[in-house]
Amino acid sequence: MTRFTKAVSLSAALFAAAFAVSSSAQEIVRTGEGRNFYNSIFIPAGAEILYMSGTGADPLPDGTYGDMEQQTVDIFNKFKATMEEQGWSMADIVQVRVYGVAGEDGTFDFAGFNRGYQQFFGTEENPMKPVRATVEIADLVVDGWLVEVEVRAYRMPK
Repeated sequence: MTRFTKAVSLSAALFAAAFAVSSSAQEIVRTGEGRNFYNSIFIPAGAEILYMSGTGADPLPDGTYGDMEQQTVDIFNKFKATMEEQGWSMADIVQVRVYGVAGEDGTFDFAGFNRGYQQFFGTEENPMKPVRATVEIADLVVDGWLVEVEVRAYRMPK
């Protein structure tokens, strides 16, 4: 093998390795799967980003907002509708931040939140799950809201 052939072979090998790394790096990678969320999600450079926040439940006909599960379902249905209108899906959500009001007993209705949340993530329709943080708070700006949620969604350009 000549020096030129070796150099061409080495260049081809390096190019192939670089292409393999860059093409595999173009995927969103989720690791540390738990029941309701992942522990980490890697977002590669070049991903499109969508932020949505300040979302709480809409009032019911009687003027109330419902319980924790009902409010959670309402919130994620609103996210779903907005995302689908813009060509995104719930599977694109990679981070959920939850602000939950402590009830009269001083605790956040985590079970009620999870019942609503589990209708949207880790399902047959959407097997993806985001990373998630939950913050228990004393109150929200809208009387009657028990929970407010913000999300981040990422996807690779098509």
